[in-house]
Amino acid sequence: MKKKMILVFMLLFLITGCTVVRIDTNSIDNIVSVILSKDNKLYNRVGKGYKYYVPRSVLYIDTNELNDKLYSDGNYYYLYIDAVSYFYKNKVEYTERDDVYYSKKIEGNKEGYLEIVQESDKYKITFVYNYARIEALVDKKDINQVVLNASYILSTVKFNDNVIKLMLNEEYFTNKEEKYDKFDKKEETTTDEHVIGESE
Repeated sequence: MKKKMILVFMLLFLITGCTVVRIDTNSIDNIVSVILSKDNKLYNRVGKGYKYYVPRSVLYIDTNELNDKLYSDGNYYYLYIDAVSYFYKNKVEYTERDDVYYSKKIEGNKEGYLEIVQESDKYKITFVYNYARIEALVDKKDINQVVLNASYILSTVKFNDNVIKLMLNEEYFTNKEEKYDKFDKKEETTTDEHVIGESE
């Protein structure tokens, strides 16, 4: 009897604890408002001073400093992390436009904007939110899916304050710069070497 009761409680917990959110993927406004309103703490990618969640349909390709390259269904996504703006809590400046396919400023606890501009037969998506930006150049039929994936990614970006502070520390950058300067020094040339283009 006790086993049956425990099973019933577990089923009730699962039924009431897990809610399914249906998203109208035909509306960009709806996609953005529903996804960005969720406090999603998931993550499966960790970078230098940040982490975020990559949806199952999206593949991680490569990282270059604070920039990640992702791929899904024929489209590349370029994720840029703005650690400096995050550290200084800079405001997002954006004015909505009437002359593009889609333009919307996002306000609230986290700021940003979504702009979609037609470029020839493609559409350039620029999605800025939560001190991060995703850019993609896609076909019209892929816009909503890319916006959906980008919404999940950007809404889950979390920063590691200690790492960001270290990265922005002047001494950290000075040391890096000095290290690179050693590689930039040119060796002295002898006087009997010829310069290309000069007559002998």
